[in-house]
Amino acid sequence: MRQVLVLGFSMSLFLLSGCLFPDDQRAENRIAYPDQLQSVQLAVDQFQNDTGVLPIRNFDETTSLYQRYVIDFNQLSPRYLQQPPGTAFENGGVFQYVLVNVEEAPEVKVIDLTSQREIGQLQQRLNEYMKKHQYAPIKEMVDVGLFLLDHEALSYKEAPHVRSPYHDTLLPLLLTNDGEIIIDYRMDLNIMLNEFGHQFEVGEDIRSLLYEHSPFVPLRSVPYVLDENEEPIYAMELRKNNRAVE
Repeated sequence: MRQVLVLGFSMSLFLLSGCLFPDDQRAENRIAYPDQLQSVQLAVDQFQNDTGVLPIRNFDETTSLYQRYVIDFNQLSPRYLQQPPGTAFENGGVFQYVLVNVEEAPEVKVIDLTSQREIGQLQQRLNEYMKKHQYAPIKEMVDVGLFLLDHEALSYKEAPHVRSPYHDTLLPLLLTNDGEIIIDYRMDLNIMLNEFGHQFEVGEDIRSLLYEHSPFVPLRSVPYVLDENEEPIYAMELRKNNRAVE
């Protein structure tokens, strides 16, 4: 498996700058404050009432599921909101403000962008390895079209991971067969399933559990369903109905 060729890998996948988030980033900009979420929610609601549309950026069918409805603060400022919250990326923060449930009752949530630095560094090492060897260093296949990387081949002492926005956990990074690095949220889903319970149908994507009980939507994820033991498993077949990484 070490020399499995990851089909469709693009050498032009984005590389994130290590200075995307400055070291002196203000601590108060790293917390999803309820009052800031509420102020944006009120502005979005009023904008929709006045215009009949949502203040979002343009997107197409290739845009990932949870980044399709990114709030466009230029449409809200200054009439509905004096300026973006301090936690917003547009104002020096580390959150991207988005909407969920747009067809029924649009609700403001955030994407935690702090994991992008680690993902960008892994992507760069992977790009360099692919350029030299023409294949990705696969350790094992964890599901159809989803792989665990050989971190030692990429000069990591331990498997790369990112900190969860939901719990005090470290989440693994995996690779899809089209070269996308994704975050594995199974640990968070397990915790929330035990804490909150659920009413999911068989074969239903359960990622909504993550944002129903927190301010955060999952970044760079794949669908999950419940197995016969009521535990979350990857559902790569559902991925075909949406964009590659969600």
